[in-house]
Amino acid sequence: MPLTCAAAEAGVPLRTAQRWLRRYRTAGFAGLAPARRRSGERRTRPDLVRLIEGMALRRPRPSLAAITRRCARIATDQGWVPVSYNTVRSIVTALDPAVLTLAHEGTVAFRDTFELVYRRRAECPNTMWQVDHTQLDILVLDSETARRPWLTVVLDDYSRAVTGYTVTLGAPSALNTSLALRQAIWTKSDPAWPMCGLPEILYVDHGSDFTSEHLAHVAADLKFQIVHSTVARPQGRGKIERFFGSINTELLAELPGHLIAGKPVTAPAVSLRELDEQIGRFLTDTYHRRVHSEIGCTPQQAWIAEGWLPRMPESLEHLDVLLVQVAARRMVHRDGIHFQGLRFLHPALAAYVRESVTIRYDPRDITEIRVFHKNRFLCKAVSPDHTGDTIGLRDIQAARRAYRQRVRAQINERITVVADYLPAPSRVRAPTSPAPPPAPPLRAYLEE
Repeated sequence: MPLTCAAAEAGVPLRTAQRWLRRYRTAGFAGLAPARRRSGERRTRPDLVRLIEGMALRRPRPSLAAITRRCARIATDQGWVPVSYNTVRSIVTALDPAVLTLAHEGTVAFRDTFELVYRRRAECPNTMWQVDHTQLDILVLDSETARRPWLTVVLDDYSRAVTGYTVTLGAPSALNTSLALRQAIWTKSDPAWPMCGLPEILYVDHGSDFTSEHLAHVAADLKFQIVHSTVARPQGRGKIERFFGSINTELLAELPGHLIAGKPVTAPAVSLRELDEQIGRFLTDTYHRRVHSEIGCTPQQAWIAEGWLPRMPESLEHLDVLLVQVAARRMVHRDGIHFQGLRFLHPALAAYVRESVTIRYDPRDITEIRVFHKNRFLCKAVSPDHTGDTIGLRDIQAARRAYRQRVRAQINERITVVADYLPAPSRVRAPTSPAPPPAPPLRAYLEE
């Protein structure tokens, strides 16, 4: 049968039948097997593929439709076969995600997504402590006003145990950090919280309280090193950030006034002191006693280990002088030392009347001050009007504000009484300036 008739009966074009016959005569039945296209193989020109990839990596990131239109114009100008939208999409989606991230989102996003992370851990307890602050997702009552507190935490890197913390309403400061370190270093009254001692390294960020000269002097006196984390690299503080997440999601979620997306779920009802007690119980009863998934044991077991003696400061007074107490210069008067509206007395001050001394005080309780003369300790002076009381610097400042408000209220009250008896001031019109005289008419000339 002629090939033309056979192709017509089979419904195959003549040229296709001729090609099949040629393959059969060359390779037999194997030549008739359809040739499969290898995966990933493209028929698009390599120059055009590189052009599409280059356009896809430009900033700002263009859309696939824009790349298709632009490549079609370039292909027409170059005499190439234009590519379709699907071809452009397959070329762009085949690019390495790391290349796309670095090109479009920058080095920070590339580093946080694709770079290797070295997960370090200290060799033993108290080798390295991490200190950081966070604003808690809860509202507490402060004189009938709801405010968000701040939490400062000192975390042992090896055991994940919290060695100290402080909860305040003010923003992070050197004093808050010092109070947290004081609690972390000294022994606690609760036997269920055995963590104490001096660290070898204090790992902190670049906050003003961590870069202060005060903390540098404390580190030199207590013989530990301050290491600052890399700027804009939160991965180095991941352990303490994880603890902050545990506080917000486990403890605060059960308390009234908890915030979700900045909005309170329930009305606030706890005070700052009650929140402090709740955090303390969470640490000793829950966090330190449950197995940590990263270390395979509880933080308390990891910190105690097989038993060891931590390095401690000379005394609590020495620690207070270094960490907590603030220095100020004052003059010794005949009736004692005047400071923050209080008067401090001690018999040892009799020999230093009219002399300048240095006082150190604890802002949490200013009813007692330590007096130094030429860097030599003299005495502990007390306020005789508040013996046995505990008055903080915030209490003094609050009393000053309240007194000022009362005085202002009295002034406003008296001014109001005067206004009731005096006639209201009449409005006097401002004198109007006389109207300017009219301008003389223009002279007319014959030429006009």
